[in-house]
Amino acid sequence: MKKHFPHLLVLLLTVFFYTGCSGSAENNELEKGKNQESQKGNVHKEHAHEEHGEEGLGTVHLSALKFSSLGIKVDNLPRRSLSGVVDVNGRLALFPQHKAMVTAILGANITAIKVIEGEKVKKGQVLAYLSHPNLTNLQTAYIRTYNQMQFLEKEFDRQERLYDAGVSSGKTFQQTQADYRTIKGEVKGFEAQLKQLSINVRKIRDGSIYENVPVVSPIDGNIEKVLVQIGQFVNAQAEILGIINIDHVHADLMVFEKDVYKVREGQKVSFTVESVPGKSLTATISAVGRNFEQNPRIVHVHAAIDQKELLLIPGMYINGKIFTESMSVIALPEEAIIVEEGKSYIFMAEAHQEDGKTEWEFTPVEISTSASHEGWVEVNLLAPLPDDTQVAWNNAYYLIAEMKKSETSHEH
Repeated sequence: MKKHFPHLLVLLLTVFFYTGCSGSAENNELEKGKNQESQKGNVHKEHAHEEHGEEGLGTVHLSALKFSSLGIKVDNLPRRSLSGVVDVNGRLALFPQHKAMVTAILGANITAIKVIEGEKVKKGQVLAYLSHPNLTNLQTAYIRTYNQMQFLEKEFDRQERLYDAGVSSGKTFQQTQADYRTIKGEVKGFEAQLKQLSINVRKIRDGSIYENVPVVSPIDGNIEKVLVQIGQFVNAQAEILGIINIDHVHADLMVFEKDVYKVREGQKVSFTVESVPGKSLTATISAVGRNFEQNPRIVHVHAAIDQKELLLIPGMYINGKIFTESMSVIALPEEAIIVEEGKSYIFMAEAHQEDGKTEWEFTPVEISTSASHEGWVEVNLLAPLPDDTQVAWNNAYYLIAEMKKSETSHEH
């Protein structure tokens, strides 16, 4: 027994070592299999994510009943004549003939002001009164000179008759003629000054003297500003009041050098101003400037405004569009186009038969847009579509909303 014990012990140790090695190998194979399955799962998930990213926006499916209830219009891509557009800005302005600065003809004191800022006035209406001894002296000088002219006129007639009869010398006649013509010129000069002061010369000839001289409006319009006060002395040519006629306000547009060749008289303009919120106004180009301003290089374009009944004040800033020559382009109504994440889309439409029923499939197609006019927008395809392609003409907002709703449900 003792002889066989060492051999038995060696046999047991050999069996135990072999069993341990086999178990370790099986465990290693099992772990390796699990890792491979995990890697395959991750690859599958990544592949699925990549497919979703490549698809981008999905499609929308509508039943014939839903399609009809929404009133979706489907047709081919149409061509339409649209005007080109030049974006402009500028301000409301007046031409010089519709603005006036009232000044004092002679130095005098302001004795009365008859208007306030913003008040509407007519041409010839009294705006203020002036008074000063200089004005009184002008009137008395006119009366004196006029009466002297009357005397010399009679003397000239008498000397002319005597000269013609050979009684008077030619020298006496010529001197009388020269004196009469000189005084007559002085009278006309005084009358011109008095008319500029809006003084009736006939009344002065009859002996009337104006103590207060009226200042009258040279144009129809509104008082823009009053620059004087009662009692103030104003020098000759000093500014007293400013008048503007806003009935003749126009759009003064600034067109950049690169767009000048597109613009000409008679083209239509659409623009907005802050004083008329939410409304676009229209105008027609009446004149295009012929010189460039520097920094930036622009040309002024003037347009007559159609809606003159609105409150439009010179100096208001405007933003607008000039509609240039028309051209035939692919265009769709505004409601057929949707902007999503900075990109513009239209929806391609296809009808399918599912279990004997019609189903509509709408697929978004990315585009770019250009000119727009009267609710239509020029469509530029980024990739060509078949000639018989049909697209949705409306309800693009609803279709994009349905598509998002469907994507959200699919993710959950």
